[in-house]
Amino acid sequence: MNISVFGLGYVGCVTAACLADAGHKVIGVEIKRKKVDALNEGRSPFFEPGLSEVINRCAKQGTLRATTDVEEAVRLSDIALVCVGTPSSKEKGLQLDAVIQVCEGIGRALSKKEEYFVVAMRSTVLPGTSLEYCIPILEQFSGKRVGEDIGYCVNPEFLREGSAISDFHAPPFTIIGERDARSGDLLARLWSFVQAPLYRVPLGVSELVKYASNAFHALKIVFANEIGSLCRAYGIDSNEVMRIFVSDTKSNISSRYLRPGNAFGGSCLGKDLRALQFVAKKTDIDLHLLNAIIPSNNAHRERIANLVLGSNPKRVCFVGLSFKEGTDDLRESPAVQLVQRCLDEEVDVQIFDSDVLSSLYDDPHLKGTAQYMPDNVRSCIKSSMEEALDGVDLVVILKSISEKDYLQLKKWAQSGRRIIDLYGTLGRNAEELPCEINIMG
Repeated sequence: MNISVFGLGYVGCVTAACLADAGHKVIGVEIKRKKVDALNEGRSPFFEPGLSEVINRCAKQGTLRATTDVEEAVRLSDIALVCVGTPSSKEKGLQLDAVIQVCEGIGRALSKKEEYFVVAMRSTVLPGTSLEYCIPILEQFSGKRVGEDIGYCVNPEFLREGSAISDFHAPPFTIIGERDARSGDLLARLWSFVQAPLYRVPLGVSELVKYASNAFHALKIVFANEIGSLCRAYGIDSNEVMRIFVSDTKSNISSRYLRPGNAFGGSCLGKDLRALQFVAKKTDIDLHLLNAIIPSNNAHRERIANLVLGSNPKRVCFVGLSFKEGTDDLRESPAVQLVQRCLDEEVDVQIFDSDVLSSLYDDPHLKGTAQYMPDNVRSCIKSSMEEALDGVDLVVILKSISEKDYLQLKKWAQSGRRIIDLYGTLGRNAEELPCEINIMG
């Protein structure tokens, strides 16, 4: 394929060189003449292991060259990969000057090009950037419509300095945020030689995945350093602690607990965090990250309460009451606290939780975990999903639902009322329910 790469900084240069090495015809576009000359002479403008060799080989083969001429690059290519820098900005979060300038230049060039063309944003941009800036600018300066005459995708990169070439060929995944299937198809063809899972998603998802990834990487570093600080205070080998910690691929290093939804609760997490805060204070260690977890969890509980109460419901059905799926444990359950909040606001509440219901029958004197259930909450528990749904105008889902109970929910939803899914239970079934559905994330 014929590809133009806009911006020959770190990401652009590696991308251009590796695509050319894969057999594509690549033109790099850069406003800085020194970078253009370096590439055309077969040299890398910066050091990255193996990059100079790739550039030199491709320049000699004629599959890679560079120019300052935007119109020439667009005329001779089918896809433009935008790889310009987006440095921080106090006012807007990001400086988009280079992105805007490139979109304007590509748009002008496209006004003179008849063939279908796809612009793919590889620069890291905040959610909404494509719809608010990039697409309108391309349409304004080209006189064409994105999704009809030209295509637009968001295609973030996951290159790390020092291992960029191997990262290019073996990324964790390839993600294509597409405005329409035609543009996504072309980009999928471009990356078909890369052995990685392919995700084709809406533009906003692809814009945010890069930020989620980098934020989590930063979070892991700070977490390890705070645990290390605690270890040093007690003369404990922090490397040994973390070596054992990361060996747990069921809970610690896994997808578990990484699904947006309800706040955490239960008898362990909050208790152990408070204990760590106590010993840190005792040893004069500032654990800024760990200290922020409980306040952040409480803030999320408040967001959920506002979502539930914001529409002024008269009667609410809660599906699930325990702090965790598959248990009747109510200790520090966010659901119990949310129900209590609704009752305090004089909202009628009806609850169905088969696990909790079973424990109430088995433990009528409240000697087990049911003792953590306030009397006014206990009086709201119903014996079936059908009974819990009767007369409510809002359903809050806090656990998975059996097929039988889902059919009851589907029947109730025909009235076009509202569901808040805090557990991700509905999934694709949400599309067949004729009511307003909020997925809490």
